[in-house]
Amino acid sequence: MNRRVVVTGVGLASPIGIGAEAFWREWNAGTSGLGPIRQFDASGFGCRLAGEVPPFKIAEFLPASYRKAAKLMVRDTHLAAIAAHQAFESAGLKSRATDAALADGDRRFNCHVGAGLISIDLEELTASMVASRGEDRLDLKLWGAGGMEQLTPLWLLKYLPNMVASHLTIIHGLTGASNTITAGEASGHLAIGEAFRAIQRGDADRALCGGAESKINPLGLARQSLLNRLNHDANDSPKTAVRPFAEDAKGSVLGEGSAMLILEELDLARQRGAPIYAELCGFSVSQEPYRPRQAECTLPSYRNALRAALREAEVNPSQVSVLAPCGLGCVAEDRAERIELEAVFEGWLSDLPLLLLKPQVGNLSAGNSLEAAAAVLTLSRQVVPPHARIGRLAASSSWHEPHDPPVSPLETAVCCTHSLMGQNAALVFRRYAAS
Repeated sequence: MNRRVVVTGVGLASPIGIGAEAFWREWNAGTSGLGPIRQFDASGFGCRLAGEVPPFKIAEFLPASYRKAAKLMVRDTHLAAIAAHQAFESAGLKSRATDAALADGDRRFNCHVGAGLISIDLEELTASMVASRGEDRLDLKLWGAGGMEQLTPLWLLKYLPNMVASHLTIIHGLTGASNTITAGEASGHLAIGEAFRAIQRGDADRALCGGAESKINPLGLARQSLLNRLNHDANDSPKTAVRPFAEDAKGSVLGEGSAMLILEELDLARQRGAPIYAELCGFSVSQEPYRPRQAECTLPSYRNALRAALREAEVNPSQVSVLAPCGLGCVAEDRAERIELEAVFEGWLSDLPLLLLKPQVGNLSAGNSLEAAAAVLTLSRQVVPPHARIGRLAASSSWHEPHDPPVSPLETAVCCTHSLMGQNAALVFRRYAAS
C-alpha cells in the first residue's frame, strides 16, 4: 500500500509570531525575532541573544477542562500545545479539545513529535539542593530525609521528552500511535517523515506531527556555548547575528518555537472538503559517523538523504522550486552542508530560492520543523518571501536585503537538515493540484 499524503493543517508558535498568518506576515516583512534574552539573567554568558516567542496566555490554547494541567507543562509543551491548537483550527478538524463527544478519541489518528532533552528549571531544584547540602557536597542521606520533599510529586513528569506528545494526545483525544523523536535539529523533520510513512503504508489515516523545543534557559545556553556554536560578538546587532553560509559568520543564536502539521490520507481529506496546503511525496534519512564538529566538519551522508527523498518523489534537482536547508550560521557546518547541496543540485543551486529562517528566528533545534511549515505555506500561497536568499551560496553580509522573487509556478519544495549527533533528514513537498 502506498497512499498519497497531504498537509491539511499548519500551526506555528515562532519568535516572529503565533499562528500561520502572523508568521507569514512578519516573515515576508523581514522582521527579526532575535533580541536580548528576557526569560532569565543572561549577563554572564558570551551570547546574550535568543529568538523568544512573543508573550502568550497558555489558557487561551487549552480546553477549559485541561487548564489546571498547564502547571505540569514545561515551556516546550506550551509551545507545542499552541502550534497543535492552530493546526487543528486551520485544518477544520474537531478534537476532544473542541467537542466533548469525541472523548473516546480516534484510533487512526497518530501523534509524532520531535522534542528536545528538556532542561530542568533551576529555581525549582534549588530549594531541594539547599536542603540536601552537606558540608561541601550533596548529601544523599539529606536528600532522602527531606531534600526530595521540596519537589512536587509529579516534578519529574514535566521534564521527560515524551511528555510533549503525551499532553497533545490527551488534549486532542488522539489514541493512535504516539511517537517521540529526540535527534537535535533533525527531530521535527524526522517526526513529520515518520507520520508520513504511517499514513502511506495504511497504519494511520491522520497524524499530528512536527517539533517543539525551547533551549532558552541557563543549561541550554551553557551547553551550546561550550560547543562553540553561538555568536558571542553580535549582542548589540541581533538583526545580523545569524548569517547562514557566510564565510565570515560567527555562529548561531538559540531560539524557541514549534511547528505542527496535520497530515491526512488524500481521499479522506477530499471527502471532508479539507483545505489542502501541499502534498508530502518524499522522505529519507541518513546518519553520519559521530565526530566533534570542528573546522574539517564533513557530512558525507547528507546528500544520500536528499537524493533518496527526491528519488521517492520522482523529482529531479532541476525541478525543485525552493529549498529550505539547515543553514545554522556556523562556518564549519555550513561549509560542509554547502558542499553536499552543490553535489546534489549542481548548477541549479545558483538560481534556487533558499528559505533561510534562522536569521529571523534562531536555531529552534527540534522546533526547526518551522522550515517545513514555511515551505508548505510558500507552495500553498505561491509566493517566495522577498527576503529569501536567491543565488549562489557565497559570502555576503546582505542576508536581509529583499531580492526579486521568481514568478514562475512553485511546484516543489525541499526541506533538509542535519544535526549535531549526525542524524540527517529530507522532506519533499509538492504543490497540490486537484485532478
